[in-house]
Amino acid sequence: MIYARPTYKTQYENFIGGEWIAPVSGEYFDNISPVDGKLLTKIPRSNEKDVELAIQAAKKAFESYKHTSVVQRSTMLNKVADLIEKNLEMLAIAETLDNGKAVRETLNADIPLVVDHFRYFASVIRAESGTVSDLDENTISQEIYEPYGVVAQIIPWNFPLLMAAWKLAPALAAGNCVVLKPASATPMSILLLMEIIQEALPKGVINIINGAGGKIGKYLATHPDIKKVAFTGETTTGQLIMQYATENIIPSTLELGGKSPNVFFESIMDEDDEFFDKAIEGLVLFAFNSGEVCTCPSRALIQESIYEPFMKRVLERVKAIKLGNPLDTECMMGAQCSLNQKEKILSYLKVGKEEGAQVLVGGDAYNSSVNPDGFYIQPTLFKGHNKMRIFQEEIFGPVLAVTTFKDEKEALEIANDTIYGLGSGVWSRDAHQLHRMSRGIQAGRVWVNCYHMYPSHASFGGYKKSGIGRETHMMMLNNYRHTKNILTSYSPNALGFF
Repeated sequence: MIYARPTYKTQYENFIGGEWIAPVSGEYFDNISPVDGKLLTKIPRSNEKDVELAIQAAKKAFESYKHTSVVQRSTMLNKVADLIEKNLEMLAIAETLDNGKAVRETLNADIPLVVDHFRYFASVIRAESGTVSDLDENTISQEIYEPYGVVAQIIPWNFPLLMAAWKLAPALAAGNCVVLKPASATPMSILLLMEIIQEALPKGVINIINGAGGKIGKYLATHPDIKKVAFTGETTTGQLIMQYATENIIPSTLELGGKSPNVFFESIMDEDDEFFDKAIEGLVLFAFNSGEVCTCPSRALIQESIYEPFMKRVLERVKAIKLGNPLDTECMMGAQCSLNQKEKILSYLKVGKEEGAQVLVGGDAYNSSVNPDGFYIQPTLFKGHNKMRIFQEEIFGPVLAVTTFKDEKEALEIANDTIYGLGSGVWSRDAHQLHRMSRGIQAGRVWVNCYHMYPSHASFGGYKKSGIGRETHMMMLNNYRHTKNILTSYSPNALGFF
């Protein structure tokens, strides 16, 4: 099925205090679709005055929202999920046009996961409770959770709606109000989302500000009324956000870059069965979301003894990846998010060749006959060694760096030889080996005999320079609230010190 390209409004506004508000400057920028290089709409170019309006709207809303009950918040989140699910197809098409990814992914992964995250947090807040401890016969200790207040959230362009859901759902569930800054490359789909769900939200609970990320991000992270900042994006930007947050001593959570190892042991080829087929797909998943995933399995480590026969099957699968029109449900890999990102990936393809890496497949831009002005890259495999730049630096595209290892010890050394520690994968038929490797790899997420699964009730976050804090899972609630201790004595007697 090939979806038609819808026509959207000529321009959108910021969403502040439950209303659509034009930018104070009156300025807008072009939102270009990477699918065809054509204009989608115009987006507000906001400044500090717009951010101030949004923060004050959120601050005002918090005065009443903080008193809502768990039942009320849960009902609201479920209503949001219902509205998204009702409009799933429309949002999936918009996400594809905004980001460039294949519509089969937005239909079957992105938007269903958005729905799931809102429902998950709607449910867990109904199930949790605080604690009361008897310290002695006259003293009790209570642990009480209270929301921070107004929180700032800065989301990336690779999963615009899903990354918004990852942050919005727990923040709202915990009782906070939000000022959210979408990526300037992919601002449209979140505004369409707000049009759909605004009826379910009290005014000012969610506020959306668009514009240049650097200036707005700094203003948000340093504003005295912002009580917490959450950021997903590139590592150097995350370091700046963390520095800004120290100005007012507010907490920050950072989900940053990665260079994830995907390790394949020789036992995967003991049989040519369903599991072996799954392992082949597990390697080819470097092309999922056009390779624009922070946990992209961008380093493949393959045991020497199986390299040749395994790669023969892998290359067949890579060459079968169908490119073309991302709005076609048969298209398997879409466009890159922007012209800048396409050019960045092309520069790394050049670097890989200059470093002496062997091009196994791909290695260049993809010229689409359907969308000649879109931003496309061929899925590419390089063979080289782990000290090359293409093995160490985050490319954020459909580029896989392949190397070999002799034994488990060397595999672990190569896997951990990186400044990052976000995702990783291990493939083997040996349960003992799987356990040793999954415990030994320095990463916040280890996929074992699988990859690219993102359930709402599994924690996600990084080691090393891949970030601090966690996304998803109910533990995320405590990233958006204080823990207050109330220590109560029922004894009439003084301590006796004075």
